[in-house]
Amino acid sequence: MNKRKLKNSELDRKSIEEFKEASKTPIIVILDNIRSLNNIGSVFRTADAFLIKKIYLCGITATPPHKDIQKTALGATRTVDWEYVENSLELVNKLKSEEIKVYSIEQAEGAVMLDEFQPPEAKTMAVVFGNEVKGVQQEVVSASDGVIEIPQLGNKHSLNISVSAGVILWDLFSKLKSEKINR
Repeated sequence: MNKRKLKNSELDRKSIEEFKEASKTPIIVILDNIRSLNNIGSVFRTADAFLIKKIYLCGITATPPHKDIQKTALGATRTVDWEYVENSLELVNKLKSEEIKVYSIEQAEGAVMLDEFQPPEAKTMAVVFGNEVKGVQQEVVSASDGVIEIPQLGNKHSLNISVSAGVILWDLFSKLKSEKINR
């Protein structure tokens, strides 16, 4: 078995134009009051990896261009569609009125564990990631169609938001890809 590392030129990377034209994974990411510019950039990079439809930056969440976002995004702010919306709750209600299911990523009563969650079939869904200290605002959690929790077995029960985004987006991407193949 050959284990030679691939060169960047062998990775079949999409150009910005190819990315923009590619069929997107029907997931919208909402960043609710994220403080860390590095976390924001990391979420952009993860969204690029899984062809996520769009990112909404809400509240105190900074917007591109900013050197600290760019440092971790590595150009993904040019590929992934994004928009700033001041009020997360108003955005959640707007998306719900468009029949988009919205799920907060949080530890809450009635949460469904990620490994048990099944994304809605053939529909765009939105996932809300919250502030590094306070999490997703309670009013946003309450307005969501559901809550997804990442199972954690250790002492901390706290993941960095960029790690949470990676875990959630990979899991949903995998489930949606599997669902598409099995149709």
